[in-house]
Amino acid sequence: MSITRLALKEEPAEDIAPLPAVIVEPLLRHALLEDLGRAGDLTSDAIVPQHARARMQLVARQEGVLAGMQLARMTFQLMDPAVDFRVLRGDGARVQAGEVIGTVEGGARALLGAERCALNFLCQLSGVATATASIADVIRPYGARVSCTRKTAPGLRAVQKYAVRVGGGSNHRYGLDDAVLIKDNHIAIAGGVGAAISRARAGVGHMVRIQLEVDTLDQLEEGLEQGVDAVLLDNMQLDELRTAVRLIDGRAIAEASGRITPDTAAAVAETGVNLMAVGWITHSAPVLDIGLDVRHV
Repeated sequence: MSITRLALKEEPAEDIAPLPAVIVEPLLRHALLEDLGRAGDLTSDAIVPQHARARMQLVARQEGVLAGMQLARMTFQLMDPAVDFRVLRGDGARVQAGEVIGTVEGGARALLGAERCALNFLCQLSGVATATASIADVIRPYGARVSCTRKTAPGLRAVQKYAVRVGGGSNHRYGLDDAVLIKDNHIAIAGGVGAAISRARAGVGHMVRIQLEVDTLDQLEEGLEQGVDAVLLDNMQLDELRTAVRLIDGRAIAEASGRITPDTAAAVAETGVNLMAVGWITHSAPVLDIGLDVRHV
């Protein structure tokens, strides 16, 4: 399976609003502090003259979908606000191997000190966007969308979910506090589907949606009778998904989940589901290889 080749078949994703700096900066600051430790960049401080300047290029080593250029820029500028960062290919761009996507110029010590943290964010988020696009591209003709889950790297949920949007996907819950998702353990503890839904509806406000995870058609029918807003059809076979979509008949949002890959996504989308929840696009997406090369000192 070639994720990036699949990802580059279709049109680029629509423009996605960047995350507010107040959300992003603490992540970047923490990463820089972790890397610089207690004494700073010993290697660069010893080798590079204090007033040396450098001009570098960000170069894509693989084809894929970019995400995280804002984070890369802010990382360099946290090291030195005078750094000049120029974006040649922005978030959502489909890039080819060898393509120059940006330039960065400033004090050489600052550039070298920020290099790894900036690339960590840029490569990881571009990997998430590329993985998302590999599914979004193949299911687009069916009108379905790929959504991410809460299976994100600790501390990086906001930026990973942003990368999913850049790759053409949509976001499921950000956390436990923005929607109700009744899962198998909730049902077991509550004593049944009906009891779990009733308690959920009594315990939340009218603006909160309720989604029910089901793994049988009997559970689905009970949930539909209770008027849930959405159903998560977990690990169902294709024939079961088709039957489930017919039973739902537009009364709730139909979302499939369970080991969906770019190779299986089209068949799942063809069943008529509205969404596909895919965890690996955030928790296991391979990074997109992007390098930083000195072009002038």
